Amino acid sequence: MDAELKRYHAYLLLERSLAGNTVEAYCSDVEKLMQYAQEKQLSYRSITFSQLQDFFLLLSELGIQARSQARIMSSIKSFYAYLLREEMIDCNPTTLLEVPKIGKHLPAVLSLQEVDALKAAVDLSKQEGHRNRAMIEVAYSCGLRVSELVGLRISDIYFEEKFIKVEGKGSKQRLVPISDVALSDIRYYLQDRYALPVIKKESADILFLNRRGGQLTRQMFFAIIKQCAVQAGIKVVISPHTLRHSFATHLLEGGANLRVIQEMLGHSCIQTTEIYTHIETSYLRDTILKYHPRNKIE
Repeated sequence: MDAELKRYHAYLLLERSLAGNTVEAYCSDVEKLMQYAQEKQLSYRSITFSQLQDFFLLLSELGIQARSQARIMSSIKSFYAYLLREEMIDCNPTTLLEVPKIGKHLPAVLSLQEVDALKAAVDLSKQEGHRNRAMIEVAYSCGLRVSELVGLRISDIYFEEKFIKVEGKGSKQRLVPISDVALSDIRYYLQDRYALPVIKKESADILFLNRRGGQLTRQMFFAIIKQCAVQAGIKVVISPHTLRHSFATHLLEGGANLRVIQEMLGHSCIQTTEIYTHIETSYLRDTILKYHPRNKIE
């Protein structure tokens, strides 16, 4: 890694307090540009706006989608803003770069019945059964990101107050209400958790553990969700994030305000939450077509 990129890595981690995965993604994107500049015998410090355009044109020709290009551009803009701030460059060549237009993508959403079917597909006779059931319920009823779910600590669960403390992106903390159903599932699982033969010291306070007493990985929960979806006969392709989308959509359908949903999900920007209004609009349209007297067949 270039020395300047290492300092940028430290800046993101220490000064901006970004999550480790985010920092790695930013630096990986910037490294792509550095490799391109090296191949073209250019200095990334003196690269021009026109040369940056050529770089993104190459990404398009390689089949990199607009959403991924937008993420890479965001990382590069952040890097050059950092270089300017540190007086490593005199002007920022990314100022005029325009983010590629991204079509609105409506995420897959499960009905409440499908969420229940997903939970019911868990085999409770297996050692990890109550754990998997609790994870699905907590992920759905609290709208957690998968990283927030696997990182949830026992000390962050307030059983009496019915809240959990969640550490989201950029180490930002928020309080999220938790349902009685989720708390009940957690209590059942805790009996199995405390019966584990060994719990690793660094995972002593982590709620969801693997068989070896260590923190469960995000990839493992992906596999759990996919297996349960197949067994439940759910046809759409889902992921742990589908449960988060479903949670937000069901809240909106129930009349929750967008700002409330924003707080629950830990979105820093209301525009991120507004994607759910598109789902709500289609839900209302379908309901009207089904129940409005003008659309009933005599």
